[in-house]
Amino acid sequence: MHPVLFKIGPLEIRFYGLMYLLAILLSIYLLNKEAQRKGIPLSKDEIINVIFVTVLAGLIGARAYYVIFNWEYYSLNWKEIPAIWRGGLASHGGFLAGFVAALLYLRHYKVPILKFSDSVIPLVVLSEAFVRFGNFMNGEAHGMPTNLPWGIVFPPGSPAGNEFPNKAVHPAMLYQLFYNLGVFLYVWFVLRKKQFQDGFIGAISIILYSFGRFFIEGIRADSLYIGPFRTAQVMSIILTIIMSYMIYSKKLWSSKK
Repeated sequence: MHPVLFKIGPLEIRFYGLMYLLAILLSIYLLNKEAQRKGIPLSKDEIINVIFVTVLAGLIGARAYYVIFNWEYYSLNWKEIPAIWRGGLASHGGFLAGFVAALLYLRHYKVPILKFSDSVIPLVVLSEAFVRFGNFMNGEAHGMPTNLPWGIVFPPGSPAGNEFPNKAVHPAMLYQLFYNLGVFLYVWFVLRKKQFQDGFIGAISIILYSFGRFFIEGIRADSLYIGPFRTAQVMSIILTIIMSYMIYSKKLWSSKK
């Protein structure tokens, strides 16, 4: 368990960055296939562009979100704000910023937003599973101490090891990894084959993700907070309400005629 995959002189290849790269490449491949299947009017180059814009905005948003809710620390350590290779990206901040960037891009090219969301949001859920493995290798996004047999003692120097030295903690990042994989497999290989209205697959993906994230966040030791509330749990509730209302009001569960 080590954050650095290998090092050549001053160049470090870290698991965290590698997981992002693999997630992006796989998303480009699957999104190309899905765009062809659904008749989404985007070329391969345009798909690469929209993913690039979304990822870039998502990284900025995820880091900004994390820094804002840890401002007491970063206000005294300005030089560490850009150090995203060490972790410290908040998925909800990345989702919101990436969503806005993708929305503006797709509107410019007059791409059906709901149809596109059905293709891309499950891939966002899958991508976070990759990133959680990077969290695992960094020893971050960890849980509270536990006596359960699968608890993990993280090494000194890692965030989990420093916070709970020589104590087994919940591998919360692995819980999220496997949960996300389960959501993706169910949505991609079961629900996607049914003829729901445009927008249903994207909305239900967010609801399923939010359900799991709410409970997993409850055992996290490094949560961000709004007052006494965990921000990820607050965002999970808000997103679930919004997506549920959208499904109900537009009857997105109904079959296409």
